[in-house]
Amino acid sequence: MANLNEYYMNNLKTLIYLLLFPTIILAQENKLSSIDGIVNELLGQITIEKGEKMDTTAIRNLFHPSAILTVANSSNAETVSIDEFLILLKDPYYEEGYLEREIYKVVDEYNGIAQVFQSFYGKDSEGLEEKGINSYQLTYYQKRWWIVSLLWTIESENLKIPSRYLRN
Repeated sequence: MANLNEYYMNNLKTLIYLLLFPTIILAQENKLSSIDGIVNELLGQITIEKGEKMDTTAIRNLFHPSAILTVANSSNAETVSIDEFLILLKDPYYEEGYLEREIYKVVDEYNGIAQVFQSFYGKDSEGLEEKGINSYQLTYYQKRWWIVSLLWTIESENLKIPSRYLRN
């Protein structure tokens, strides 16, 4: 009897998964059909609670396969591929938790391309808080948006985020 109950429970779990999986995929596809959706999805994916692991497959799905990511300031710029970026996200540092939230964004769009300047607030597991600007370049094809490049910088004491990129 125990084996029969286990058999039914396993089949029930499989059935539930098969019924929900298309819904999960459709939900992410809906998010990718708008600029707000894809940008918010990225922030949601990189914001994690202590002990969680980032879903690098979901993150990869937001980016064009040849996407580049660059962190820069007035004295340096470091660029990585999406593959290298995903390796960095597996660092135990992120398992301690990381939060990134949008403050405000400005979107310019024309004929399947878009530029997004997004101010953000970030806080790491050690309590370090910072603000910065994410600059996304996106393209629209195959009925969804793709992040082609992401360039970001962190606010400094000497150089504050311009007011046009902050919520009024």
